[in-house]
Amino acid sequence: MRFEVSSTELLKQLNIASGAINANPVLPIMEDYLFDVKDNILTITSTNLETTIITQIDVTADKNGVMAIPAKILLDTIKALPEQPITITVDENNGIKILSSFGVYKLSGDSPEDFPSPPEEDDVETLTLNSKKIQKGITNTTFATSNDELRLAMTGVLIQIDFTKLHFVATDAHKLVKYTIGNLKTDIAKSLIIPKKGLNLVKSALTEECDVTISFNKANIFFSFGRTKIVCRLIDAKYPEYNAVIPVENPYEAIINRKDFLNSLRRIGIYANKSTNQVILNLTEKTMTISAQDLDFSNEATEQLNCTFSGEPMTIGFNAKFLGEMLSVLEKDDIRLQLSTPSRAGLIVPLDEEVGESLLMLVMPVMMGN
Repeated sequence: MRFEVSSTELLKQLNIASGAINANPVLPIMEDYLFDVKDNILTITSTNLETTIITQIDVTADKNGVMAIPAKILLDTIKALPEQPITITVDENNGIKILSSFGVYKLSGDSPEDFPSPPEEDDVETLTLNSKKIQKGITNTTFATSNDELRLAMTGVLIQIDFTKLHFVATDAHKLVKYTIGNLKTDIAKSLIIPKKGLNLVKSALTEECDVTISFNKANIFFSFGRTKIVCRLIDAKYPEYNAVIPVENPYEAIINRKDFLNSLRRIGIYANKSTNQVILNLTEKTMTISAQDLDFSNEATEQLNCTFSGEPMTIGFNAKFLGEMLSVLEKDDIRLQLSTPSRAGLIVPLDEEVGESLLMLVMPVMMGN
């Protein structure tokens, strides 16, 4: 079998599919791309059993056929070629030949029969979402997931579908993010936990705005858009009851410029104790003083920012790294920092929200020593 394809178009699809190829896979065949040519359409599949990526491209082929090609050598070869038509042929012994305008490259393929079959879309429920909202949901939550494998549920992002709303939720017990998309029209009420790595692959594959069809069953979730489908195996665990930790009464509120706050934290954080990353916020009616000290090294720093604060003056400590992560994924210019007491969680919400969306970020305080 032989087929001709544009090197640039092929590279684009190989880059998307490479996300599901791990360095040390369980089975050697999973270091390969599966190429399946049918009626002048090439379907490229890659998998690490947790995530499967399937993407398609038009080719000109002499006949249908299937081959398994080692991913790294193929990707490196196509990356090194300028835009041009290339021809790929495979013989009956899985020998593969790539023909470019510069010359010939030969490599040995593997038996395609050994390649794992992708999960089937059986008994699925389906909804459609705009890609920008999915990207925003992923950006706002994946950073807040836990790396603790003993708390398996918290290593992924909870997607909670509730008829007219969809919530993306992530927490590691120190911080929590809840991003809600409203105005949905579904009859679905379900909760799913998706691994962070799979979601990040979906985010990077969504290069242009489009509608994404999301289907799921008990075992997997399928994201389909354009000519690409990404399948993620769901995490089979129970997500903690997160709503219980979100404080309802937060009578004090500071309105602060997000960029100024973030830049100040980056500078002040340099002087914080390296084990706690603690910064102290001292809030009064018109100013917020941010300070940090590391007594072990006699380092300290203080800055003042303009802010509008309603309530009695308050001093509260937070982890600068956690605050910084939250502020850097937010898009709006100004944020509200909502507080109740120095020992209870603080909430960060954007001052202005898009219609039909809401975002809430919670950060636990770092207790101040005497």
